Amino acid sequence: MRELSSCSCVLLLLVLGWSAGTCWGFGTFGFDIHHRYSDPVKQILAIDELPAKGSPEYYTAMVHRDKIIKGRRLATANDQTPVTFLDGNETYRLDDLGFLHYANVSVGTPVLSFLVALDTGSDLFWLPCDCTRCVQGLRTSDNQMIEFSIYSPNTSSTGSKVPCNSALCEQQSQCSSPQSDCPYQVLYLSNGTSSIGVLVEDVLHLTTDEDKTKAVQANITFGCGQVQTGSFLNGAAPNGLFGLGLDNISVPSILAKENIAPNSFSMCFGHDGVGRITFGDRGSSDQGETPFNLRQRHPTYNVSLTQINVGGNTADLEFNAIFDSGTSFTYLNDPAYTLISESFNNLAIENRHTSSNSSDLPFEYCYDLSTNQSSFKYPVVNLTMKGGDYFFVNDPIVVISLQAGDVYCLGVVKSDNVDIIGQNFMTGYRIVFDREKMVLGWKPSDCYDKETSNTLPVKPSTAFPPAVAVNPEATAGNRNGPNNSGAPSSITNPSTRLKTLFYTFTLALIPFFALI
Repeated sequence: MRELSSCSCVLLLLVLGWSAGTCWGFGTFGFDIHHRYSDPVKQILAIDELPAKGSPEYYTAMVHRDKIIKGRRLATANDQTPVTFLDGNETYRLDDLGFLHYANVSVGTPVLSFLVALDTGSDLFWLPCDCTRCVQGLRTSDNQMIEFSIYSPNTSSTGSKVPCNSALCEQQSQCSSPQSDCPYQVLYLSNGTSSIGVLVEDVLHLTTDEDKTKAVQANITFGCGQVQTGSFLNGAAPNGLFGLGLDNISVPSILAKENIAPNSFSMCFGHDGVGRITFGDRGSSDQGETPFNLRQRHPTYNVSLTQINVGGNTADLEFNAIFDSGTSFTYLNDPAYTLISESFNNLAIENRHTSSNSSDLPFEYCYDLSTNQSSFKYPVVNLTMKGGDYFFVNDPIVVISLQAGDVYCLGVVKSDNVDIIGQNFMTGYRIVFDREKMVLGWKPSDCYDKETSNTLPVKPSTAFPPAVAVNPEATAGNRNGPNNSGAPSSITNPSTRLKTLFYTFTLALIPFFALI
């Protein structure tokens, strides 16, 4: 009887464990992420060819890039041409500016490293593989050649091709038999851009955040990208694309299915261009949250907003928007665009910029700063999400240096179709994409530590501050996260603890090298 009781107890514990949810034994896994034109990378490489951050050319290029690369009907026919800057001597094609954020990942046996673009708007992770048409490296101006890693399941002892009878094979209708190699083709919103190949299985090498010496080999399915077209051949994602969407083929879904990590991940965007992506991160109990809208045919990280608060004045307005880490700025349709912009304009203290060259600025609402002005105040912006939690916008403005003096602008662009909350509104936050609870979470973070002591109340008891004082020099480069009052404050340059990767360095140079 005692032996039976012991077995019953063990069985009871197992049942209780199962009922409490899946046990994730490995914790969380993360990669450093880098903005393509982050200041630390530019400083290390001494790149002078890029438009300087804070210049009208820089912001014009980034807005133009949003419209072309994201393609979500933000662009007009005129946006399909190169951008010519004010002096007429520098021209950058926006497909050359590529994706915003990159991470270095390791795949296969022996291990190969790839600098992949991160994209929350697509699902499949693919790498250049057994290439028929793809970028295999770049050549410098002094004829030095830098070769990229090219994957092949034939040279990896842990790699294999996925057959057509796999549950992850979505193009079985194109297979000649159940044992044929499963083909894939992904068409991207950028005109003429695609990746074509076959699905493969291999190991993704991870280390836990809790113990950097603990290695985990995760068996994943990804694309062996044999043919790339469009902007991928011009440097948009020269060494692979890491899709982070909601489909079963995405890496977060596969890690959850294999019980390696919870089906959730976070992205943190620091003020210095350095950030962090963490798989398995479900956030914390004190974070803000709002549910995803999953009614679309192809679900995205779409959420509902119910109120806009500018300078302490709240207006009820319900609309949906996509939280898109790959878009530099925030794009809003009317009536949301007019509401936030006119409310901001009515409370701005400085005179609105009306120069004859104002059309060269990518933002409509800009304000002149005097030559000797050492600080200024602007109205704070806060969004109320569905469910009632507040999202304080740490970085609603950009400071732009013109020949006649500095201006500051509301970093919102008018859209004709989809509403997008871009990276500028997410800066200073750890954004959690919880695909188990189907919620978006957010909490202030400096991106160097998983938790930060500098927190905001999700539902503050005090009134919103009407304005925040800013040092324009600090704002031109870096902006601080929020303080406990709910308003951001100015800072000096934060510590640039950039983990310098060889691929990260070469990434910033891609537009100026010959892709081969």
